[in-house]
Amino acid sequence: MHFDIFTLFPEMFQGVFECSIIQRARQAGLVSIALHNIRDYAPGKHRVTDDVPYGGGGGMVMKPEPIWNAVEAVLGYDPTGRKDVPIILLSPQGRLFTHAVARELAQQPRLLLICGRYEGVDERVRRYLATDEISIGDYVLSGGEIPAMVLVDAIVRWAPGVLGDPDAPLDDSHASGLLEYPHYTRPAIYRGFEVPAVLRSGHHAEIARWRRQEALRRTHERRPDLLAHAPLTQADREFLAQLEREAAESAQTEL
Repeated sequence: MHFDIFTLFPEMFQGVFECSIIQRARQAGLVSIALHNIRDYAPGKHRVTDDVPYGGGGGMVMKPEPIWNAVEAVLGYDPTGRKDVPIILLSPQGRLFTHAVARELAQQPRLLLICGRYEGVDERVRRYLATDEISIGDYVLSGGEIPAMVLVDAIVRWAPGVLGDPDAPLDDSHASGLLEYPHYTRPAIYRGFEVPAVLRSGHHAEIARWRRQEALRRTHERRPDLLAHAPLTQADREFLAQLEREAAESAQTEL
């Protein structure tokens, strides 16, 4: 899997891509990342990459020529109208980045990520160059660099061989539509707080049942909105109904 990242601040990525899982994936040859400074592709002696917006208003807008030139030079052809390589514009107006989107993008052998800055990029980049727009949340950042880091980190986890356990991404929060169950490790008792006995029982079916119910409980408590779209079994629904009854009883007792 290869990432091409187009940015005005390539130095921001140092450190993030040089440690932990991403570094190991790069060293193993499972993932490669190339940083491209958009300013290097700007025409003229002063390498100008932004200008005032047509129609007036505050802020500056990233010019289309440097971005287009950079993408075209890296790909080796004019990508206009082509969709063989995803060209993703990081934008607060894009589709929301989720676990499912990360898995979808991980199927691609190559991804191009464009990091916007200032008031945004010229609309022609969005309409005619980018093939996709992605947002990491309903808020505004100074630029697309941090969102690009988020995408790479989340997508790299899906690349074969990156994680020690190939099934690990399937157990992560949101993978099944639920938040992940609690985790424990040694010691069994710490400062008087004990690991649940079922996890030390060696009974795999009971452990699986406990984990599923705890995932349901945690999702019910923290992100009940996820339950509307999660794939639930009849046993799941019965357990959730039990949680609702317990919550109603608790509320009645407090009154």
